[in-house]
Amino acid sequence: MSRNAGAGRAYVRPMRGWWRRNPFFVRYMLREATAVAVAVYAIVLATGVVRLAQGEASWNGWLEALRSPWSLLMHLVLLAAMIVHAKSWFEIMPKTMPMLFVGGRRVAASTITRIGWAATVLASVVLLALAWGWRT
Repeated sequence: MSRNAGAGRAYVRPMRGWWRRNPFFVRYMLREATAVAVAVYAIVLATGVVRLAQGEASWNGWLEALRSPWSLLMHLVLLAAMIVHAKSWFEIMPKTMPMLFVGGRRVAASTITRIGWAATVLASVVLLALAWGWRT
């Protein structure tokens, strides 16, 4: 009998499109893809810092590029992705942190998520107020 008798090709499970077969994984992959928006916006901001370091003309050119219709559209898409990204992080936050107890009772996951959103809204309002005050 041959050494390889009975030994066929090993079964290799197809991996192409595995995540599209289950709605849970589709949502998971879409949430994970929003991290790309975070990276893109980090590059936009880093470019702004580089242009600022290069002088006033470079800085003004970067600001002018941000005012273009394509840039505004890109920022709207990035904003939508950032909102989805933040939503998923705030939903995951109670699952990843230690249990909190206040007055001997466990703090509900929904309360932790709401506090995260409230802190974000507060920080955004303060930042907008500072930026608005700086312009005037």
